[in-house]
Amino acid sequence: MNRFEGKTVLVTGGNSGIGLTAAQAFAAEGARVIITGRDEASLAAAKLTLGSSALAIRNDAGSVAAARELAQQLAAEHIRLDAVFINAGIAKFAPLPDVEETLWDQTFDINVKGPFFQIQALTPLLNQGASIVLNGSINAHIGMPASSVYAASKAALISLAKTLSAELLPRGARVNVISPGPVSTPIYGKLGLDSATLADTAAQIKSQIPLGRFGESSEIAATVLHLAASESGFIVGTEIIADGGMSQL
Repeated sequence: MNRFEGKTVLVTGGNSGIGLTAAQAFAAEGARVIITGRDEASLAAAKLTLGSSALAIRNDAGSVAAARELAQQLAAEHIRLDAVFINAGIAKFAPLPDVEETLWDQTFDINVKGPFFQIQALTPLLNQGASIVLNGSINAHIGMPASSVYAASKAALISLAKTLSAELLPRGARVNVISPGPVSTPIYGKLGLDSATLADTAAQIKSQIPLGRFGESSEIAATVLHLAASESGFIVGTEIIADGGMSQL
């Protein structure tokens, strides 16, 4: 299929994990892809997989100034967007007694404030019929111990999808959420846990998934592309959960 032939798509945090897989899937279906991330080396490596027209832009997903700078850079190059995947995020877990203000601020800056102001800044660049997909999480629903800050940030992001969708519909733009369950991506190595705790945590999580396995980035990317394509034009302000049945227990 070439659902995105002649389309331009932005993927924040598109240099690794779900973001990179989605960016590659968009490119495979004909899109010109723009990715952002903080690490220049991984950005450069990712860009090589996305075709000659791809752009890779270093950007801090938690900075309002950076959000506005990205929009200004795209506008200066006369780029307009047909789809945006707000994927960049952070996941650090800590039990309630160990949560510090810095963890709260960093999590909400990157997972909530950054996405909100990025969408605000990009709104003038959206083409008629554009689609915005937010990367949520089932942690917003299941009450997993030690995930309070992360879960709260994702719950806020899911709520934003509904209100922003209502505000952007007059512009012909849709906003929806994909909320993955446990997926095999590099983010699990960034939870702030030591290797033994991480292994135990992964085993405990896996035991709670009815399908008996972690998801794959490609499975999440397929839903992102569905929500970004015109075929899902009647889906508005909705959250799709892809968690192997975990939240149904």
